[in-house]
Amino acid sequence: MTTEMPNIREFHEEREITLLSPYAAKSRFSKGRKRAEEPCPIRTEFQRDKDRIIHSKAFRRLKHKTQVFFSPTNDHYRTRMTHTLEVSQIARTITRALNLNEDLAEAIALGHDLGHTPFGHSGEDVLNEIMFGGFRHAEHSVRVVTLIEDLNLTQETIDGILNHSGSLKKESKAFTLEGKIVKLSDKIAYINHDIDDAMRAGIIKEEDLPQDCIKYFSLDRSERITKMVADIVQNSYGKDKITMSEETFFYINKLRTWMFKNVYTNSLAKKEEGKVKGIIKGLFDHYEELLRKTYPNQNEEEIRRTVCDYIAGMTDRYAVQKYKEIFIPQSLQDVSNDNFLFTLAKINNLSVQLSVL
Repeated sequence: MTTEMPNIREFHEEREITLLSPYAAKSRFSKGRKRAEEPCPIRTEFQRDKDRIIHSKAFRRLKHKTQVFFSPTNDHYRTRMTHTLEVSQIARTITRALNLNEDLAEAIALGHDLGHTPFGHSGEDVLNEIMFGGFRHAEHSVRVVTLIEDLNLTQETIDGILNHSGSLKKESKAFTLEGKIVKLSDKIAYINHDIDDAMRAGIIKEEDLPQDCIKYFSLDRSERITKMVADIVQNSYGKDKITMSEETFFYINKLRTWMFKNVYTNSLAKKEEGKVKGIIKGLFDHYEELLRKTYPNQNEEEIRRTVCDYIAGMTDRYAVQKYKEIFIPQSLQDVSNDNFLFTLAKINNLSVQLSVL
């Protein structure tokens, strides 16, 4: 005799309603998905989002995308994936401490950089120059989950992904507190791990760091993160907003500004940037010409959007590989195909219009 399995999802939904903060997002009251689906008997809506992101192809490719340093040989440098995991962990810690929805925060954090380009912000800058209307990785991350891979996520997760980026001085526009937490967690993660990586690379030394910031936070990375997180929790607990003390904000913002000046735009850290721009621009021109020949009656915007989708999805090493195949003479060997470019063409409604005889 078999017994019917209880509806575990409903149990977890009830726990959220009963135990979480009144300001927390509740999965039972989600704004829903673009396409309605049968609820899962085990997982809440936000848990399903998290699973779909982790199992996506875009997530797997993050392991070979640059965070700050291009193609490092040292395995201890961060990649876009390890950055994503650090953001997720910080967001989960803050969310749990504030009794908010940890599953939603984790889903947003795991998905926030799915649309990032190869070669980090250098690749993003090139596509931003090329594309009509520019290119922003947060918006492209939404494009990845809604169109390119069509994960059919909840509105709460998509909104958090869209609004994770931007200045520290401006509050996130996300409509959930969990989304606002991810924006701050992203800043906390990259400020601290990029200091670590820059010191490992010899770009900066301990004594180079702004000493008032180090005195306030500590030279130790773990202690810095702990103090930043604790300040947010202390100043946000029981409130309907996510905030930090004026003093902590001052020193975080000063440290972030210093990092932009001395690491992110530093010639030593970015000495390969010119080559990166040449790779991205060369690939873009090549694929744009290829699609124009294949789809001669298609408008320019759709062609360029398809090329942008293809290049933005590349890993660093795949972009380099394709550049070599296209522009550098090769001995006879197997080469990778561009089938996914034409899959994207179908997604973007490109079609060959046959002439009438």
